[in-house]
Amino acid sequence: MPYPVLADSNCDHPQNDFDGLYCLNKIYLQADKDLNQSYSELKSLLDEEGKKLLKKGQLAWIEGRNSNCSYRDTLNEFFVNMDCATRTTIERTRFLQDRKRECISSGCLNSRLQ
Repeated sequence: MPYPVLADSNCDHPQNDFDGLYCLNKIYLQADKDLNQSYSELKSLLDEEGKKLLKKGQLAWIEGRNSNCSYRDTLNEFFVNMDCATRTTIERTRFLQDRKRECISSGCLNSRLQ
């Protein structure tokens, strides 16, 4: 059986750290895809000021995610906590979905975009 197929079927009980990382990465990639979709959907509902505020807030969020979920050690090796990155991305997606819901139901509130 090819390795990727084994890893696909083993995410409930990874056999080693590499299998676990593979599974965490798959979850993160889906969370990131969901985030990008929610961002695009919300952006399409906003006026120009809202779009600027959304972008500013998104860039600040990216900076925060990166500083909270990754680091470089003294050898300049780069480490990412995939669980942290995934949880943070899912939380941001919920935030964006909440703002989209507001836009649809009662109008976009630019003051809530940052």
